[in-house]
Amino acid sequence: MNHVPHITDAEWEVMKVLWSKSPSTASEVIEAMQDRTEWKPKTIRTLLNRLVQKQAVSYTQDNRVYAYFPVVSEDVCVKSETQSFLKRIYGGALKPMLVNFLKEEQLSEEDIKELKKILDHKTK
Repeated sequence: MNHVPHITDAEWEVMKVLWSKSPSTASEVIEAMQDRTEWKPKTIRTLLNRLVQKQAVSYTQDNRVYAYFPVVSEDVCVKSETQSFLKRIYGGALKPMLVNFLKEEQLSEEDIKELKKILDHKTK
């Protein structure tokens, strides 16, 4: 898939369920989301329909039972959202975002070691 659809925050929650277990019926998605949200079943069904319209999710039908599954992978969606965030907030520049993140966040020694390892690998 060349185009990654824009997925809203609410739709993202539904996608998390589908990424973790697919295919899932609407009832299974509703049941899985009861722990995460206080949304009514009709709201979740609406979100599933929107995701189908956006071609982020598809389904199979057996009689009157629809089984939903993601068409786009979580990795692809995360990458797309990251790029969108960088463009909107930092004009596409990675360095200012990293500097801001490093100044504001508490990092453990393990986090720092991992970041150093990634940066060392990038310089090779």
